Amino acid sequence: MAGDNKFVVVANRLPVDRTESGWQASPGGLVAALAPVLRAHSGCWVGWPGEPDARVEPFEFEGISLHPVSLSRWDFENFYEGFSNSTLWPLYHDLIVAPQYVAQWWEAYLAVNETFAAAVASVAAKGATVWVQDYQLQLVPGMLKQRRPDLKVGFFLHIPFPPPDLFRQLPWREEITRGLEGCDLVGFQRGADEANFRALVGAAGPRTGAFPISIDPTAIRPGAREDVVTLRKELGNPRTLMLGVDRMDYTKGILQRLLAVEKLLEKGLLDDVAVVQLATPSRERIEHYRKTRREVEEAVGRVNGRFGQVGRPVVHYIHRPVAKKDLGTYYAAADVMLVTPFKDGMNLVAKEYVSCHPHGDGALVLSEFAGAAVELHRAHLCNPFDLESIEQAILFALDGDADAMRAMHARVTEHDVARWARNFLEEL
Repeated sequence: MAGDNKFVVVANRLPVDRTESGWQASPGGLVAALAPVLRAHSGCWVGWPGEPDARVEPFEFEGISLHPVSLSRWDFENFYEGFSNSTLWPLYHDLIVAPQYVAQWWEAYLAVNETFAAAVASVAAKGATVWVQDYQLQLVPGMLKQRRPDLKVGFFLHIPFPPPDLFRQLPWREEITRGLEGCDLVGFQRGADEANFRALVGAAGPRTGAFPISIDPTAIRPGAREDVVTLRKELGNPRTLMLGVDRMDYTKGILQRLLAVEKLLEKGLLDDVAVVQLATPSRERIEHYRKTRREVEEAVGRVNGRFGQVGRPVVHYIHRPVAKKDLGTYYAAADVMLVTPFKDGMNLVAKEYVSCHPHGDGALVLSEFAGAAVELHRAHLCNPFDLESIEQAILFALDGDADAMRAMHARVTEHDVARWARNFLEEL
């Protein structure tokens, strides 16, 4: 039986987190972009509430209808930690670590995608538009079209799509492509990702397009001048303040930027510098993530032991979430932003930093393998696999480039997350 929702968003997670005082909106541009569309089209968001074995009834939050999907602890370990993040994530990020191909994980992925498809089919009105989000739910479009051929189904992949030769490693490659072939439109971050998919499925595949995601510039404002002055004072008023803001993930190249800073200090090419590295805990039960954290923390200790002074470390490292309201202060205070992933679908941190520098101050060191490098090509681009390339980009960034920063700020302001959502939905 069809529901009454003319527009349905389906994602691995609901756009809310449960706190001691109740539900609160999750941070992230996706929620900000889609909330107005959901409200305008009597829409519904289908997703997991973030707690294994929790049964949560459908509820309203800030004018949006939320439809929770229950996942067991077994589902979480095998579908999410297993197939999604130990098989697909490394495969789609060019084998930075080796993917694991485990039949039990695949069975969980299949079962959970069926659960999501059934939930969407039950809430979607006849002829509704459904927008499926990201790599955890690639089977949902095909499953939905079988159950509800009346639905218009779009899918957006937030992470990179690998070259065909890499994708073909996947024992269940045909099932994944069949799932995506159930779409009326498949969206990718970059033209290169779209080209990889097209090379795989050929001319007979679904309609595709590149729709680079962006941020809501009003959601992250530069810190007030007095807050910036206070922060820099707390850091010892360095001549140069560098900043990294990342999930603690092996794709992000955090260790590489620390090694590049260490080399520059060794060579005497950096002086009176403070590096702030904010690293949000991520997937800490997975060994590759634990190894990344160990290596980063070892490097922080070594750099501070070699080049820091009592009360004046070089690297100020925080391994916990930082409130969105405080991020604007860090962004505004930083002379140089370090964004050095080995591979990234987009990297919204780069765009957030640029949006906090409207007057041309600041500088962005950006990996050429981040999706953001397509639009922010006037940043100081580097190859994160080449330490000398990162070093050179940092040295160039010390001189700044006001025209480049202003141009990138204009780009990010004009091409915001609302425009991204509108472009995709109009095309769908």
